[in-house]
Amino acid sequence: MNPIRLILPVFLAGITFAPLFAREQAIVPFDSPDPVVIEEKDGSGFYAFVTGRGIGILHSQDLLHWEKIGKVFERSVPPWAKERIPDSYNIWAADIVFHKGWYRLYYSVSTFGGQRSLIGLAVNKTLNPRSPDYRWEDQGIVLESAPGKTDYNAIDSALFIDRDGKHYLYWGSYWTGIKAVEVNPKTGKPFEYEANRSDDLKIPTNYKHIAARSKGGTTAIEAPFVVRHGKYYYLFVSWDDCCAFERSTYKIVIGRSEKPLGPFLDQEGKPLETGGGTILMESTKRWRGTGHNGFLSTKKHGDWIILAAYDANDPQKGRLTQVRPLYWTKDGWMKIGAILEVPYKEFDWKAPPTDPRAE
Repeated sequence: MNPIRLILPVFLAGITFAPLFAREQAIVPFDSPDPVVIEEKDGSGFYAFVTGRGIGILHSQDLLHWEKIGKVFERSVPPWAKERIPDSYNIWAADIVFHKGWYRLYYSVSTFGGQRSLIGLAVNKTLNPRSPDYRWEDQGIVLESAPGKTDYNAIDSALFIDRDGKHYLYWGSYWTGIKAVEVNPKTGKPFEYEANRSDDLKIPTNYKHIAARSKGGTTAIEAPFVVRHGKYYYLFVSWDDCCAFERSTYKIVIGRSEKPLGPFLDQEGKPLETGGGTILMESTKRWRGTGHNGFLSTKKHGDWIILAAYDANDPQKGRLTQVRPLYWTKDGWMKIGAILEVPYKEFDWKAPPTDPRAE
């Protein structure tokens, strides 16, 4: 017998082979925090907007493969916003909606850990940069916050348009929690601001308090997002530490209400405005600090949640955007599945959802 034939199997037994083809996953492989995604009406695909200088724009045809295609603003921060918040150097946490022929993009300008913040608005007729109508127009300030002047921090805005045509804006980070106000559908801004202020701050009147952490503990709550399913309005928020790399404790928490301004209750019936909340998604062994989600509903291919997290295997890459299926349960709540691994049109919704904790 050839001795080489005896030695080779023993030698190979000690080697671990990588798969011939790496598994594809719907993960943006570079820093892309606070993602929100919308489908362009002209059929050109999906567009994601992420925190960064000028607001980064990503594009995908299938929700699986993503590429950078540009920025909303040429400058890191619009000049007027830089004047109001001089230490700002990038733009945070955009949200995007379509209303009567226009895309409305809300964005935040602030400094890390600071309460001097503002929310702005930009509009565009199309998201397709190849269109002759592609042009971002800044509409300026929507609302703002300042130490000693407001009980909220004016970042992390999200707009919800109800079936009756009414518009609601949600925002907030730390301090006393999440706020909301009905806004003018024509302008995308609050109907009224506090009048006769010597400091000229844009503070909306009649805003509502809708979510916070329990009294006496952490104030770490932010990133509201509201969707409607059936008779309920669902409020997503993120709890705890977003940005500590592999030590991040960010998690997605939900509650629901029969009214767009609440009260929102968790699965145990506890109000979110007094610290309640049902955890929907939290860190896994690999994915740390899962949070600040967006939501995407497609007519024929289900609902999807978009979030960002650190890869514990390489946390220095930053917070990586990922796309996951969202399943509605018979009791009117929801579950999040594993990261998308095929083009969204090929996803098998009949298969049992994979528990993301197994990742």
